Amino acid sequence: MSMAHDGLWSIGELAVHAGVTVKTIRFYSDRGLLPEASRSAGGHRRYGPDALERLRLIRSLRTLDVPVPEVRRILAEQDERGADEERGGTGGALEDAVAVRLRALGSELRALRWREAALRLVHECPPGERADRLRLIGSLTVPPSTAPLARFWRGWLPPRMPARSVGAFLEVAVPHLPDEPDPAQVLAFARLHALVTRPCSVGERPQPAAHRAARAGGAAVLYAGLAEAYELAGTQMRRGRQPGAGEALDGFVAAYADAYGTRDTPAFRRVLAGELAADPRLDGYWELAAVVTTAPGRPPEPTPGAAHDWLLAALRGQTAAGA
Repeated sequence: MSMAHDGLWSIGELAVHAGVTVKTIRFYSDRGLLPEASRSAGGHRRYGPDALERLRLIRSLRTLDVPVPEVRRILAEQDERGADEERGGTGGALEDAVAVRLRALGSELRALRWREAALRLVHECPPGERADRLRLIGSLTVPPSTAPLARFWRGWLPPRMPARSVGAFLEVAVPHLPDEPDPAQVLAFARLHALVTRPCSVGERPQPAAHRAARAGGAAVLYAGLAEAYELAGTQMRRGRQPGAGEALDGFVAAYADAYGTRDTPAFRRVLAGELAADPRLDGYWELAAVVTTAPGRPPEPTPGAAHDWLLAALRGQTAAGA
């Protein structure tokens, strides 16, 4: 089909060349994305030869799910730059729009993978467990948020603890969620979420006694020292070493001694072992967190909770031997 003598196409002719409907062209024209060149004597839209390439670009962008306002920005930038083929005809607006869609698509894919794993969790479990698993899953968003876990720890940590210290602790205490979880990881995170969002029991202590550091700034000193001790203990645990004396245990005790402004003595170690043994336990949290962060088929990485238990066992063994 050729153009009219004036070099312009009717809306129907443009639709045939572009392989779209007249309704589609009218939609883009009415929104200012595809300007018409003129109107016929009867008031019908007429389009120039550049309309076909512009329409193809619009269709390509919409196929990539780029929103209409972003398409308008891309076209406006293209009009400003001109048809310079060497520069590609598009610029920053296109790059920004594509980057936004890639991020959005990544989030959508992550949500779908979590939803798939949750469906498999319900589908594969015994019928008697389905109601409980549905209840756990129903309390989550998809993909899930770790904000409730961070709020839990902020309430657990000592008040007036420096923001930098809080951030460093949350980085290791709040598990990083996998992009492609398996059903076991979904179940572990759902149980973890239920654990941190349940109401506190009457008389339950919200914080361990070890948080009551004697001197100003003791909390920051304590948690900085514990982080180093946990890392050293984790190295021993990966090697299969049993709890015992060494650099990790000395650093663990030194963290508490520095926080309290006292010396590391056999008497202090005995008192510390008893105090830590009496503190509230969060073993369930760390066990679930280890499942969430461990890829299927791989051994779990030592969590701060597991390292704490290893060091406490070492301390109790040492003080018992000394007694």
